[in-house]
Amino acid sequence: MTMLKARLALISVYDKRDVIEFAKGLSHLGIEILSTGGTHQTLSGAGLELMRISDVTGYPEILDGRVKTLHPQIHAGILADRERASHLTQLGKHGITAIDLVVVNLYPLQKVAASGAPFEETIEMIDVGGPAMIRGAAKNHRGVIAVVDPEDYPQVLAALEEGDGTVPDSLRRNLAVKAFRHTQSYDAAIAQWLEGMGAGSQEKLPHHLLLDLKRESHLRYGENPHQKAALYRVHGEYGVFGGFEKLQGKELSFNNLLDADAARRMVSALDEPAAVVVKHNNPCGAARGQTCAQAYARALACDPRSALGSVVALNRTVDMDLAEALAPQFVEVVLAPSFTDEALTRLSRKSKLRLIRCPLIKSAEQREFRGIDGGFLVQDADLSADDSADWSCPTQRQPTPEELDALAFAWRIVRHVRSNAIVVTNQVQTVGIGAGQMSRVDSCRLAIGKAELSLGDCVAASDAFFPFRDGLDVLAEAGIRAVVQPGGSKRDQEVVAAADEHGVAMLMTQTRHFRH
Repeated sequence: MTMLKARLALISVYDKRDVIEFAKGLSHLGIEILSTGGTHQTLSGAGLELMRISDVTGYPEILDGRVKTLHPQIHAGILADRERASHLTQLGKHGITAIDLVVVNLYPLQKVAASGAPFEETIEMIDVGGPAMIRGAAKNHRGVIAVVDPEDYPQVLAALEEGDGTVPDSLRRNLAVKAFRHTQSYDAAIAQWLEGMGAGSQEKLPHHLLLDLKRESHLRYGENPHQKAALYRVHGEYGVFGGFEKLQGKELSFNNLLDADAARRMVSALDEPAAVVVKHNNPCGAARGQTCAQAYARALACDPRSALGSVVALNRTVDMDLAEALAPQFVEVVLAPSFTDEALTRLSRKSKLRLIRCPLIKSAEQREFRGIDGGFLVQDADLSADDSADWSCPTQRQPTPEELDALAFAWRIVRHVRSNAIVVTNQVQTVGIGAGQMSRVDSCRLAIGKAELSLGDCVAASDAFFPFRDGLDVLAEAGIRAVVQPGGSKRDQEVVAAADEHGVAMLMTQTRHFRH
């Protein structure tokens, strides 16, 4: 295909990041600029010479800006096939100038809808002319350059300069793909918003869901070396782990990311300085303290053998004291909201150690997706807060204030452990964890058997009810003095009676926290 030099660009953007610099670059290359209301005002205010859309169409913007680009002078200039003589003849016959570069991005409908804006405001975020121009340019990408993302401005300018006003076909095609992805996401957001409006509210689980995923990186392999894998993020969202940065270390693996996700969820649920040590999506230890260094020492003490090759997550800045505590250990990943410069310098000696900086989880409005053959299971993430003031005590003995504090801590941990889950803790750290067992009594035995610290003054949390008294008996006989569980079994009275026999205080939350 004969590459034609770009002579005329149409710029109409809501997101005006770097648009002035980009337009100046185009002007420097001799490319004329055509623009609409708000964008024209921005560019002309920066001293650029450019034309208005109305100068070309001969028609003013009307209906409060709803109609400004929907005109043959614009769309024929975009859609004309430069290799068809008949198309070029028709352009000449009607006095239409070919538009070679279309720079358009769309209104932030998702952001406005999520803010709870009224219908009248949100409906104005539905762009009509913009998507039409984007689609036209992307369809005709062999002759037109479609640009929807400000991050692409530098490479487009560089290609135009290097190509004397032309860009390679491969770049045109890649930009066209990105343009269609842009309109796809936009249309899906509109449909989801309108569907929610039709249901009378913004449904958390609407009738249709579009998963729009963007590949962030290839991974070395999946759970095992023979499985291919990649990391994707939800397009348009805040990013994986809220937008993480790997500061040093080897490439992150599939399993690293799974464990880092589990660790981040758990440590985000703890208010005090806290540390969690995770292997295979389950905690080896979790603790709180006056500092994260103290919390990490306590978490590690729960099960130091299992912690070999673990992921460690902190909910405070990693400082020098914590770096010194981490340095002797074999840790795969350390995840935290920030690191001091001194800590980074100390940990840089362990060049293979992966350091991840990312925010903690604050929102409770996330969805979880689980792939099954032919479909997905979708649910709200289990992030809602539990209030111990709502718990009931059916046993003769009430928990002491110290036991109540320990029970609240244990309950925050057990919801992140794979079911059936039993967590034994004191007031500041986990002491024994039983995870992923088919029988709850086996989880009780495992939690007690794993304990390397004293079980004195310890309590236990169960993610679901005790189906029989045997699990309670195992805990009580090991010295556990208080238990928190959801309740709801048809044998609750038998379990309560067993607790009374042992002098164990029991709280019931009425909320189950299974994690399969």
